[in-house]
Parts: sequence; C-alpha cells; structure tokens
Amino acid sequence: MVPRRKDRLDTLVKRLADEGVEAAAFSADLSEPAEVPALISAVRDRFGRIDVVEYGPIGDDMPFSPAAELDAATLEGLSRLLPLTPVEVFRAVLPEMTARGDGALMMTTVYSAVRPMPHLSGVGPVMAAARNHLHSLHGELADTDVYTGTLSVEAGIARSAMAEARMGGTRTGSALLNAFPIVDQNDLAERYWDMYTARDRVERIHPEPTVPAPDAG
Repeated sequence: MVPRRKDRLDTLVKRLADEGVEAAAFSADLSEPAEVPALISAVRDRFGRIDVVEYGPIGDDMPFSPAAELDAATLEGLSRLLPLTPVEVFRAVLPEMTARGDGALMMTTVYSAVRPMPHLSGVGPVMAAARNHLHSLHGELADTDVYTGTLSVEAGIARSAMAEARMGGTRTGSALLNAFPIVDQNDLAERYWDMYTARDRVERIHPEPTVPAPDAG
C-alpha cells in the first residue's frame, strides 16, 4: 500500500497483520513520477517480487469540476497522478512480469473516465487518458500471461473519504454525488478478484450501468 502519509495506513497494516495478512505501507507522493523507481525498488526489497499492481489513487481531494470552468493548470496538476505516474509504474514492473510469464496490472477509475458527464470533468479526462493506456497495454500483452484490467466505479464507496466529502466543493457536485449509489469496499475487492482470476475482459464497471458504455474499439 502506497499512501502519501505512511502513518495513515499503519493502523490498517496492523489490523491486517492481526488477521494473518502480510502487509506493508510505503510512503510516496504518487503525483511525482520521479519517485517511482525508488518506490518499486523498496517494494521489491520488502517482498522479493511484484505479482500485481493495483493503481487507484482516488481521494476526496480530487477536484471534479464543470468542463466549462476547467483550466490547463488543473489538468496539468492532475495529469501527474494520472496518467503519468501509472505509466511509469507499469513500465517499471512489466519487464519482470513478461520475463516470468505472469502478472497483472490493474487500475481503478471513476465512471466519468468511461462516459463523460456534465459537471464531473477534471478527473474524468486524465483518468480517460490512463484508461486508454491500459486498454492499449491489454492489446499489446494479449499473447502473454500478463493481465491488464480496469475497474470503473459508478458509485460512492462506503466508509471512504470521498463518499463523505462534497464533490468538488460545489452545490452541484454534492447533488451529483448524492445521486450515485453507495457500494461496499468488499464488493469492489470481489470484483477485482473475479477480474484477476477470470482474465476474460479488460474492463468492468460497477455497478453494471443501465446504459451501455461507448465501445472501447
């Protein structure tokens, strides 16, 4: 687990250890792609190898905004977290996975990365770029045993900071957030496990949308 503030996850690491799960937290600022090599090296030193990467830096401080109010400075800041850092993370671990003939690269996005939504821009465009990259990797790695997949969440996540925050800090954003269903974190974990074991699709949306998503091509 990689937070900006390691102390925030120390309690979770201890709880997992009490349940018999080996876990560790590595402090890094994922908005700084240059920190990726040291981060990957630290994880390898701790666990010996990296089997799966799940990249999902979605937090309550991510600025959703109306597209008409979006500016280049906001996009530039967001683009470091998505897609620049995941590109560097995936590039850092791919050689060992392809050489070993096994591995998985997975990512969490919000649904506005799949289907653009009024008033929910900002995060959506940069996540769409990261999603595009993962889809491309999926095609390029089709003949290998390295799996790539993305879970797009069209909901608030129970017990998360984002579910309790006001989306973008605006009245419109708050109303939109309240219109989304709330899903449990355990449900997302099960979706990820299903994707990882079945490896039969590049993307899953949860909950399944009532309106079909655009064809990924």
